[in-house]
Amino acid sequence: MKEVMEDNKPWALISEVGGQGYIEEVMDILKQHFHIICHKDFLQNSAVQGPKIQAMLMWNTFPAAEPSLLRLLPSLKVVSNGGVGIDHLDLPYISSLGVKVTNTPDVVSDATADIAMGLLLASARRIVEGHQLAVDPNMTYLSQSLMGVEVTGSTMGIIGMGRIGCKIAQRGKGFDMRILYHNRTRRSVEDERAVGASYREKVDDLLKESDFVMLAVNLTPETTALISHRELSLMKPTATLVNISRGPVVDQDALVKALRSGTIRAAALDVTHPEPLPRDHPLLSLSNVLITPHVGTNTYTTTRKMVQKMVDNALAALNGQSIPNEVKPK
Repeated sequence: MKEVMEDNKPWALISEVGGQGYIEEVMDILKQHFHIICHKDFLQNSAVQGPKIQAMLMWNTFPAAEPSLLRLLPSLKVVSNGGVGIDHLDLPYISSLGVKVTNTPDVVSDATADIAMGLLLASARRIVEGHQLAVDPNMTYLSQSLMGVEVTGSTMGIIGMGRIGCKIAQRGKGFDMRILYHNRTRRSVEDERAVGASYREKVDDLLKESDFVMLAVNLTPETTALISHRELSLMKPTATLVNISRGPVVDQDALVKALRSGTIRAAALDVTHPEPLPRDHPLLSLSNVLITPHVGTNTYTTTRKMVQKMVDNALAALNGQSIPNEVKPK
């Protein structure tokens, strides 16, 4: 009976195990429900393997759901994306093939909000520089010149008050921060009161008032280069820009200029464009920039939750059930 059950498991295409793919610690979740084939192995025998594949479990935007690959997957029913953002997917085209697309919105919010506050705190209090000084073999005394800026009681402006934005606001409230936000749609009075947030209809007003500007928007044509020369010029010269959304939301050339000229104090980025940046990119040489390599969801707990959600979504699609997190083209 066990062998029969094994044979009935559907086939799923994944990127790889290790490297830029799945960590070994989540493979038990995938293998429990699917026969797994890695992209590299698939390409070596796509004519045989292609018709078997019913699900693509996409991690870190890979394997890329491009027409050249999708044409090799005649039985594909679902592309299950790990994470919230689906800007790397051509939803109308994939949908035209009769293939469902899903994402994992709810399970990433806490970890992403944590990294947002971590970046804010590390930048404000110059934690990385402090560590470098503390471990410097040539340091003989503790310098008192490493001064940061106060977080408690400061003003944080959040652009994008969705699930993650609300979680960031909760954390800011814990630091007695004054919370401003801008969103396409104003949140309810109850939502605002829960985190002590004040709405700013015009993003310009938020930029002018904030000590920390937090970007938590989805990447869309409307949010591409949302922060450029004009927006940066409206910020306080003592302000810090924090981006945990997507790299293209910020005009990086404008950001480099603003950081070099003192238009703003600093930037803390978990996302860039591209990722990683070319090794000679000017952002990498600026002392008032803190960059992490898109690790917003990188905890064991959240990663397992994401993979489980991907599996649940894919199985629902394959079984003709209601899909918990289906993403439909507009």
